Amino acid sequence: MNVPETFFTIQEELFLFLFSCLAGVFIGIFYDIFRTLRIMIPHNSFFVVAEDVVFLSCYTVFLISFASVQARGELRFYFIIGNAIGFTLYFFTIGVFVIRTFRKFFGFIGALFAPIKAIYITICKKARCKFVENSKLFIKPIKKCNLLLQNDKHLLYNIRESKKRKNVNIVAQNKNKEKKRKARKAER
Repeated sequence: MNVPETFFTIQEELFLFLFSCLAGVFIGIFYDIFRTLRIMIPHNSFFVVAEDVVFLSCYTVFLISFASVQARGELRFYFIIGNAIGFTLYFFTIGVFVIRTFRKFFGFIGALFAPIKAIYITICKKARCKFVENSKLFIKPIKKCNLLLQNDKHLLYNIRESKKRKNVNIVAQNKNKEKKRKARKAER
C-alpha cells in the first residue's frame, strides 16, 4: 500500500515560507492599486473602508487559494507571517517610492488641468444661479393658482348638514380677497 506523505519536510516548509514572502510583495503591489485610486480620486472614509474590505476579501481568497494549490490544502500560520513580512518590506521600500511618484504625477496633471477645473466651477455656479432663477419663475404661478374644491353634492366636504362646518367656496373666496388686499398694500 502506497500512502502519500501527510507532512512537509523542513525544506518544503522553508520553500513555502519564502514563497509566501514573495507573494506578500505582490499583495503590496495590489494594495498600491487602491492607494493610487485614493490619490486619483479623493474619497471619504466610507469608501476607504469599503476599499479595505474589498482588499481584505481578495487577500482571504488569495490565502485560501495559496494553501490549496501550494500546501495541499493545509493553511499554516507562517503563510500569513510570510505574507506580512513581504508586504511590509515592499510597503516601506519600493511602495514609498511608487506612491511618491504617483502623487507627483497626479499633482502635475492636476496643475495642468487647474484652469479647466476653475472654468468648469465658474460655469457650474452660473448655471446653478440661472436654474434657481428659472425654477422660481415656474413655481410662482403654481403657488398663486388656488384650485377650488369641486362643487359636487356627493363629496363629503360639501355636505351642509353640519352647521359647524363653513362652506368651502366661501372660505376659498375669502382667501382670494385677503391675497388681493395684501397685494394692494404691497403696491402702495
